[in-house]
Formats: sequence, structure tokens, C-alpha cells
Amino acid sequence: MKKIPLEILGLSSSQSQSGSFALILGEKHGNRRLPIIIGMFEAQSIAIQIEKISPNRPLTHDLFKSFAEHVHVAIIEVVISDLKEGVFYSRIVCSDGATTFEIDARPSDAIAIGLRFGVPIFTVESVLSEAGIILSDLDENAEEDEDDRDEDDEDDDDSPAPSPRATEPREPSGQVSLDELTKMLAQALEKEDYEKAAKIRDELNKRNG
Repeated sequence: MKKIPLEILGLSSSQSQSGSFALILGEKHGNRRLPIIIGMFEAQSIAIQIEKISPNRPLTHDLFKSFAEHVHVAIIEVVISDLKEGVFYSRIVCSDGATTFEIDARPSDAIAIGLRFGVPIFTVESVLSEAGIILSDLDENAEEDEDDRDEDDEDDDDSPAPSPRATEPREPSGQVSLDELTKMLAQALEKEDYEKAAKIRDELNKRNG
């Protein structure tokens, strides 16, 4: 079965599921996008790894990496292998030097772990055909959002720039970029204050209505 390489394009707060985030994966050599709904913890774990933020204490995916290294197991790749009744399935392909084996995992966990090992992420044609979004559709939405931002910029030309600490980042349609998600969570992660992180999640949910 031919594997299709993917790359991470970003995270946004989910408009359909409260307290969740959409992880956007892109086809490296094509124009399809694969959005996957993931939980708050997995979104944190993926975001801080991409941004190279080191928490004071290891998260679960960091613990997995440390354990695998101590028992001399290497991660080779992550494959989003199937989609059944709206649920994505994935495999973590591993090797102990003598044999290669696979571990069943949720895509969010598999990607968070794969990022820590620096391994490629793949999917298969059947998954992209069923759940993929054509880039041209996204371009139309992006152009509409850009027009909205241009209008806002014209209105605010003579206004002082707001302090980033005084106001929450403003995004069209409640969208939150990966950088902004990281900024909001970084301080809470440094203090291991997951209650505060949950409050940030609640604020994002309010924006989504």
C-alpha cells in the first residue's frame, strides 16, 4: 500500500467540538489537507514540541520517548492508516534493531510521539480520499478572511496597537494559530498549572459561541 507523506500545518480551536482542537495536516506533494480533531492535552503536547518549549517536568509523550530510548527501541515512522465510522486509526512503526513491529495508537498520540523522535508522518490514499479537503476550497475561505482583516486594518490605522498582555489575540471566526496557542499555554506549562490551561481552553470555547 502506497504511503503519502504529510506535514503539520497548524492547530485551530474546533468549531464543532467544545474543548477540542483541529490538527491540520497537509499532503507534502499535493493540495489536500487532512483535519483531525484532537484533545486539549494532545494539542498542548504537539504545540510545545513544534515550538521547542521544554516543560519543567516531562509530559506523557516525553516519558514514552525516554522509556523507548532506555529499552533501545527506535521509532521509524507514524502512519494514519484507517478511517472507520469517523474515527481515525494510526500505527507507530518501531524497531529494536532486530525486528520491526507496530503499535496501535490514536493519531494525536502517535504524532506527538513521532515529533519527539523526528520521524515522518504518513497516511494512505483511502484516508485522504475520504477525509481530505482540497486546497482550492481552503483558498476561497482564506481570501474571505484576508478581506475581513484588510477592512479591520483600515479602521484601526490611527489607533494605538493593543498590548499583547492586555488583550487576547483577535482572529477571524475564532481561529487560533499555532503560535498564539503556544503563547497562551506556555506560561501555564512552565508552572505546571493545568487548571489555568483549562481556563484558556474555556475562553477559546466562548469565542466559538
